[in-house]
Amino acid sequence: MRILVVEDEEAIARGLRFNFEREGYQVDLAASGPAALELYESAQPPVDLVVLDLMLPEMSGYEICRALRRLDLDIPILALTARTLSEDKIQAFDCGVDQYMTKPFSLPELLSRVRNLLDKRRRQIDRRTVRPTEDVVRFSDVAVDFGRFELRHREEVHPLTTREQELLRYFLENDGVVLSRARLQSEVWKDSADISSRSIDNFVMRLRRMIEDDPSSPRHLLSVRGTGYRFVREPAGDTSTTDTG
Repeated sequence: MRILVVEDEEAIARGLRFNFEREGYQVDLAASGPAALELYESAQPPVDLVVLDLMLPEMSGYEICRALRRLDLDIPILALTARTLSEDKIQAFDCGVDQYMTKPFSLPELLSRVRNLLDKRRRQIDRRTVRPTEDVVRFSDVAVDFGRFELRHREEVHPLTTREQELLRYFLENDGVVLSRARLQSEVWKDSADISSRSIDNFVMRLRRMIEDDPSSPRHLLSVRGTGYRFVREPAGDTSTTDTG
C-alpha cells in the first residue's frame, strides 16, 4: 500500500521512509503543502495513508488536511507533529485527522497505528469490491464501475478516487453539454474556495489519461477554449457499442 509522508525536516522524512519501506509499503515524500497535494492528486496507484506534519512552509498541516478531505473523505490521515497543546489536537481533529501523535515518538507505536489505519483502508476497498456491480457505464472501449471505484479501458484497469469518480459521473450525466470550470466547481466541488482552475484541469488530464486512446488528442473529454470542457460519449465516427449496463 502507498503512504504519503508530508514532512519538511529531511532527516525525519528519510527515517520514516526507511522504516515504512521495511514494512513493505510504497512511500512518497513531500516537504510542502502544494507538493503534497500535487503528489496526492497524481498518484497512481492512489495514496492509501497520509502521515502529516502540522508545521510546514507555504501551507500549514491544518490547511493541507482540509484540502485532502475535499479530495477524499475517506483517506486516513495521521498527524505527526511537535505540537502538544490540546488546542492543537482539537484543531487537527476538527480538520479531519484520524490519529494524532507527537514528536518525539515511539517507532513501534507509530508502525502499529499505521498498520491499523491501513487495515481500515483495506476494509474500505474490500467493501467497494463486493458492492453490486449494476452501476456500470460503458462507452467506446471504456467501462466505469461506480460500485467498485474502477475504470477499465481495454485491458487496463484504473482505480478511481472519490473526486475522480464524482467528476466523471458529472460529465457522463451532462453528455454534450459545455461545462464551465465555475459550474464544475459549484456542482462537483460544492463551491470549495480553495479549488483552483488548475486543480480542475489536473483532474481532467488524469481522466483523459484513463479514457482516451491519445490523451493529447482527446475524443471524449474536449476543451472549450476560455470556458471549460464538453464530454462527448459517442464521438463522430465511433462505431463502438455503447451500453449503460
